[in-house]
Amino acid sequence: MIDWLVDPVRHTFMQNAYLAILMVGVICGVTGVYVTLRGLAFMGDAMAHAVFPGVVIAFLTGGNFLIGALIAAVIVSLLIGAVSQSTRLSNDTAIGVFFVGAFALGIALISAERTYARDLNSFLLGSILGVGRDDLLLMAIVGIFVLGVVFFFRRELTIVAFDRTYARATGLVLWRFDQLFLLILSLAIVISLQTVGNVLVLAMLVTPAATARLLTERLKVMIVLSAVIGAISGWLGLTVSYHAGIASGASIVLVATAIFMAAYLFAPRTGILTSTVRRHLHHGHPEEDTFADDLAPTE
Repeated sequence: MIDWLVDPVRHTFMQNAYLAILMVGVICGVTGVYVTLRGLAFMGDAMAHAVFPGVVIAFLTGGNFLIGALIAAVIVSLLIGAVSQSTRLSNDTAIGVFFVGAFALGIALISAERTYARDLNSFLLGSILGVGRDDLLLMAIVGIFVLGVVFFFRRELTIVAFDRTYARATGLVLWRFDQLFLLILSLAIVISLQTVGNVLVLAMLVTPAATARLLTERLKVMIVLSAVIGAISGWLGLTVSYHAGIASGASIVLVATAIFMAAYLFAPRTGILTSTVRRHLHHGHPEEDTFADDLAPTE
């Protein structure tokens, strides 16, 4: 078992891949908690597609695709924020318009290249084994920024996620924090593209956070658990990919999904099977945990 875990680490390209997926797991895990609490999984999927033209332009010009994606993420997030201020258009509508338009632009640009099918496949499914030291450095810088923003504005982000009416009453400018959230979400997505690809990046945002949500009601604990689950999913998924010879992005997501299903079935308080066993053990006696307790506000 030890050899199974250690053998891949002997290769330099795998060392870079492990460092990359650990960073992605932690950053997406933390950011994903707020995505899950706000019910904005669609936004995560939309932004993953919206940054695509930036990736393509960087590829066609020989630049760093992460920088291209970062520029596209900032532009698209600002456009969505500006258009969504219209009283005639909802935020979801603005997201839908720009993510489809941006993704179509990326497809149009890359389809002009003779090798577009192969290149498009690597963009959509990821190429984690191609991560270099420069990519790791950029991912680390972006990741520190994202985690720093979440730490310093955690109170405001939490209030906006749980009760927008109360947030407005306390004097918070919702548009400002919506834009901030959209920006850190975009950045988390950008650094995940090379590891799991455009198609599967949503899973790294949602699945670890959803798993943590099943295990605890405390926000601080949820964030830590989500980051740990994301990192473990990445490490194990990449190791399975190495030994089984399957796509790394798919392997990572499947491991994360398996962990989610285990929590869904066996979580101490909310697991389907554990709840069934507890009801049988306490048959005829009132349950200690109430539905209200499960929905108690997190810190």
